[in-house]
Amino acid sequence: MTGSVAGTAFTTALTILRAKTQDAVEDEVRSFGRKLGYDRFVLFAASSAREEIVDRIYWLEGDWFGDGREVDAASYVRRCPVTHHMLEAREAFFWTKTSGASEECYRMVDTPHGEGIHGIQIPVFGPLGLEGAMSLGGIGIDASVTARLALSMIAGAAFTKIRCLLDGPSERIAIRLSKREREVLSWIAAGRRQVDIAAILGLSERTVENHLRRIRKRLGASTTAQAVRTAIQNGDIRI
Repeated sequence: MTGSVAGTAFTTALTILRAKTQDAVEDEVRSFGRKLGYDRFVLFAASSAREEIVDRIYWLEGDWFGDGREVDAASYVRRCPVTHHMLEAREAFFWTKTSGASEECYRMVDTPHGEGIHGIQIPVFGPLGLEGAMSLGGIGIDASVTARLALSMIAGAAFTKIRCLLDGPSERIAIRLSKREREVLSWIAAGRRQVDIAAILGLSERTVENHLRRIRKRLGASTTAQAVRTAIQNGDIRI
């Protein structure tokens, strides 16, 4: 069984990397995941910047609440404790979710068991550090070491391919930032708050916010986290 799962994962990952559409990628992930008991899927771009972890949600599917309710992708993924725990992780980890009288309870576990929805969160790392993640969930999932390694391979291939399909090649004409803009964004990338940056650079908080607004506009970024990633790719800042 172990060899079968590993071989199928390798073949599936190759098929994903050769896919021409996002639908084709999702079909492959869906088919492989369901064989291991996973029928809920989330794939998103992420940033290690504490201000905004989730950069862009590429795919969300399945009954994540367990009661048929529609999921608001942005609010669900951003508020989920599993997403924040990912910042401390260096490899895939399992989680379990149970629903109480007033709220849902998430726990990071070695091996999920019992009632409720269980799953795996898989951080995806690249040259810039944390670049994205995939979370898969279900009831009665395979939580073996083999499944964890196989799903990590699948998630990495899916993230790479879907990001390429939606965002295009990473190469782009670099837009250079001014010295002050680089300073402000470098401190943001280091995890400092705007009030701290204002004190460090001898600026007002409003001036710092204005710098960030101009930076986002110049780099074509919708969020500051996205601007940090683009600036690193362009060589304007280092982490």
